[in-house]
Amino acid sequence: MLPRRRQELPPTAGLPLKLGDLRPGPATLTADIAALLGTPPLELACSGTAALLIALAALRELKPSRRRVVMPAYTCPLVPLAVHQAGLEAVLCDLRPGHYDMEPHALRAACDERTLAILPTHLAGRVADVDDALAVANNVGAFVIEDAAQALGARRDGSSVGLAGDLGFFSLAAGKGLSIYEGGLLAARDPELRERMARTAARIAPPSLGWELRRSVELLGYAALYRPRGLRLAYGNPLRRALRRGDPVAAVGDDFSLPLPLHAVGRWRQGVGAQAARRLPAFIEACSARAQRYLPRLRAVPGVTVLDDPAGTHGTWPFFFLLLPDRRRRDAALDQLWQAGYGVSRLFIHALPDYAYLDGIVPAAAVPNARDFAARSLSIGNSAWVTDTDIETICEVLAQV
Repeated sequence: MLPRRRQELPPTAGLPLKLGDLRPGPATLTADIAALLGTPPLELACSGTAALLIALAALRELKPSRRRVVMPAYTCPLVPLAVHQAGLEAVLCDLRPGHYDMEPHALRAACDERTLAILPTHLAGRVADVDDALAVANNVGAFVIEDAAQALGARRDGSSVGLAGDLGFFSLAAGKGLSIYEGGLLAARDPELRERMARTAARIAPPSLGWELRRSVELLGYAALYRPRGLRLAYGNPLRRALRRGDPVAAVGDDFSLPLPLHAVGRWRQGVGAQAARRLPAFIEACSARAQRYLPRLRAVPGVTVLDDPAGTHGTWPFFFLLLPDRRRRDAALDQLWQAGYGVSRLFIHALPDYAYLDGIVPAAAVPNARDFAARSLSIGNSAWVTDTDIETICEVLAQV
């Protein structure tokens, strides 16, 4: 068994907060991020999921007869929960074999005149095929919402992801690059649609003192503990407890419940985010530089596939996302690495139909490629604290299995 690393590495690369970020400052987060990314004005929400909920509620008003939302069968369980809370119906689309994009023929079969929206997903900071979703949406009269929750700062043809479709949303959750512990950003190119989003947000996500106090305390905890020493307490020990009781869903934080919180984000957290955002471009660049340094070594491991971006795109690198030849060898690698403190983990435990708590929210579906993807994948954190020795240790374990 691999000895446990003395200090815990995180499974994703988050932007660490500094003491100066916590001082009260101007609540200019949305304007600052829009300027950094080159996007139209952004709508701030209390989470990426809340941003999706706001988008769905607004689009439902435009096309009330449409109720179906098509999504990849391997994605965050919060996506179908948001669809359900919006009073809509989740429709699952299988993946391309060995890939995160939706399979083109399956996507066309899943969409018809009842489809409200299609959700291409920029999974793990990689850039998705939005063009195919746009073509299908145009044929059936549906909207396209880009799920860029894990891809703040990613670019496609020189522009930020989230702008090719009708709407796009980003997450500001813990470990998602820039973080206000929980937050989300919603983008739309069309001014009328942006105004509709703002009205919808004001109506369904009013201020809540209780929620804002809770998130503020959690943000202070994130600022204090998102370091290798603090991560053992905040992340590593809870992970190992969950795995000891045989609960991998809890280990990766996939255990969600309804109703999902909806509230406005307070000025102090907006100011924290705005001050940290000044370091965001350099942070994204550093993550990319580390990725280019370590990708050749990871790709050299026989049998390992490292997911990358298509030509003309530049994703972010919060972590490396790998596929192993089969579940047995993936599990053999995790047996050694998952609890050892090297930032090796799983993204989502199951394909969506296989979460017990989603029964009745997502349909039973034959999605063999999504199930295979879940069974063979693992992630490796790309934080500033990972070292050449760490990557070499991980690669040696992968080569052994």
